[in-house]
Amino acid sequence: MDLSTVLLFPVHVVVWFYSLLSFLPWYFLTGAQKKKALAKRVKSRSTTGQAVGPYRSVDHFDSLVTEDFPGKDTLDKLFDSAVERFGKADCLGTREVLSEENETQPNGKVFKKVILGNYKWLSYEEMDTQVSQFGSGLAALGQQPKRKMISMVTFYATLGEEAVAFGLNECGATQLVTSVDLLETKLKNVLPQIPSLRQIIYVDRKSISTVGYPQGVQIHSMHSVQELGSKPENLSRPIVKPVPSDLAVIMYTSGSTGRPKGVMIIHSNLIGGMAGQCERIPGLGPKDTYIAYLPLAHVLEMTAEISCVTYGCRIGYSSPQTLSDQSTKIKKGSKGDCTVLKPSLMAAVPEIMDRINKNVMNKVQEMNCVQRTLFKLAYDYKLEQIKKGYDAPLCNILFKKVRALLGGNVRMMLSGGAPLSPATQRFMNICFCCPVGQGYGLTETCGAGTITEVADYSTGRVGAPLICCEVKLKDWAEGGYTKHDKPHPRGEILIGGPNVTMGYFRSEGCNNEDFIVDENGQRWFCTGDIGEMHPDGCLQIVDRKKDLVKLQAGDYVSLGKVESALKNCSLVDNICAYANSDQNYVISFIVPNQKKLTALANKKGIEGTWEEICNHPVMEREVLREIKEVATSIKLQRFEVPVMVHLSPEPWTPETGLVTDAFKLKRRELKNHYLNYIERMYGHK
Repeated sequence: MDLSTVLLFPVHVVVWFYSLLSFLPWYFLTGAQKKKALAKRVKSRSTTGQAVGPYRSVDHFDSLVTEDFPGKDTLDKLFDSAVERFGKADCLGTREVLSEENETQPNGKVFKKVILGNYKWLSYEEMDTQVSQFGSGLAALGQQPKRKMISMVTFYATLGEEAVAFGLNECGATQLVTSVDLLETKLKNVLPQIPSLRQIIYVDRKSISTVGYPQGVQIHSMHSVQELGSKPENLSRPIVKPVPSDLAVIMYTSGSTGRPKGVMIIHSNLIGGMAGQCERIPGLGPKDTYIAYLPLAHVLEMTAEISCVTYGCRIGYSSPQTLSDQSTKIKKGSKGDCTVLKPSLMAAVPEIMDRINKNVMNKVQEMNCVQRTLFKLAYDYKLEQIKKGYDAPLCNILFKKVRALLGGNVRMMLSGGAPLSPATQRFMNICFCCPVGQGYGLTETCGAGTITEVADYSTGRVGAPLICCEVKLKDWAEGGYTKHDKPHPRGEILIGGPNVTMGYFRSEGCNNEDFIVDENGQRWFCTGDIGEMHPDGCLQIVDRKKDLVKLQAGDYVSLGKVESALKNCSLVDNICAYANSDQNYVISFIVPNQKKLTALANKKGIEGTWEEICNHPVMEREVLREIKEVATSIKLQRFEVPVMVHLSPEPWTPETGLVTDAFKLKRRELKNHYLNYIERMYGHK
């Protein structure tokens, strides 16, 4: 028995007595019994009694919900209602940049660092005025006279020039709203390829030179458009009100599987999807503050912000580079956005949560023996309580510093965009002391599909269908997924309901393949994801058709499954598994954890720059050895484990074009980027 165990024995005794004395009062006073019953209840049932479904939420089994507020069936009606109810309340907030400076890093790179002020807020009434003025200004510039609702088209800022030019030409864009930075660095070169473009509107209050831009394209600041719209003759223009079947948005996908596709979203799609999502967020209202840092071109962010405005929540804007005190653009000693805003609601993609998890656990490893043991004791104790459906309020005091990373006030987090690992979900539950609602939805379903209920303490699942839609499974015999699978039926996930969009813009072939209309006139979207339906009516995502590769020997490998499993390796920050059908083994590209790998290199007596360490064959072997150990511990099949690896010194960010803004892997771009290494690992060179 070591010294730390002896010293901590009194702590164990205190925890035991505390549990004994506090459990019964806590159990009855907090309604823990009721919460546990909600967690274990059946949450959706098949409407046909068949294993394939369709499955509907038991909370609205007889019909699907189409709107949250009766009669508010378009976005402008929702907005007008919100302004009427919450007029003087804070609506949108941003931080002013107080100072900027360049900071040279040890590797010679220069990072821009900022010091930001407090949040400044626009009320609902002020936002209504600005929206009206901007809409009237657009109309004065020649846009159709729908002052508050103009059909919009969204693009990710990280799309390549070719993809942006393709999308702008496909939709026939006449006005383009962007930032000065994006205009000068990413758009200027492609503008001559966009003949339909008439006006460019930049949102910053900066000066810009018009030299080098195509003739016939006018450039305006957003402020000048609002000033134009505020003129009486423009404000008095007639407003054409949209109807539920009108097109609201053409949202271009991130292009993770090829050329981006424009998803046509009508008003009733968004209204229906929002109604389903909001039902899974208890107590949503004016007391909440939401931190918005994902791009609005992402369907999760757009629907989250629509929901917040509808229910009177404050929205404070942020970015991944300024989110926390430790974020890359925040000057050391100054405050990140979460610390200042103290949000109660937050949406995040799994990659962000994985990073928080690894960073905190790395800090724990640097603690002294007693601190580390105390943290582990509290972590393990609370983990056991959460697994039983309970909580550990005393332990929450120890996690106060961790909670402060996100402001200390988060009451619920929503994860979407990719599967969240059970280990990371438990970490967020324990250290941030809040439920994590794992959701599943796609741009084609307005982000709505399923979300786990707050009371559901299980992991690895995405919850039951929302009250606006239903889910059914379709056999995929080629991949080995059918309704007869044991212990639960499996198959391709189809989502049906009023939230299913109208298809892809000018892509009849894809529409006929991916969208189905049944005999009752209901639209269904074939997701390409493979799901497993549990007995309580909750869905688990187990695979993706496009991620499945058949090896030379006939074995099927799920690349997504391999990546999700091996991200648990402490040396791995990000990983892309790759396999060729004419080969019999898997390879991988890995972005290693710089701190961990550098420490390991020092231990092995290997010196050099970060790039030299990554390219060293000994370090490749060490990483390969560790991921094999992780693969063995989580029981991956032998043929699923990568046989060779390449270590990438450069992280994969949306700016590199190798991942989307939601940090999903762009497999085609990654393959092209690492083509020489693929050939080396497969023995061609």
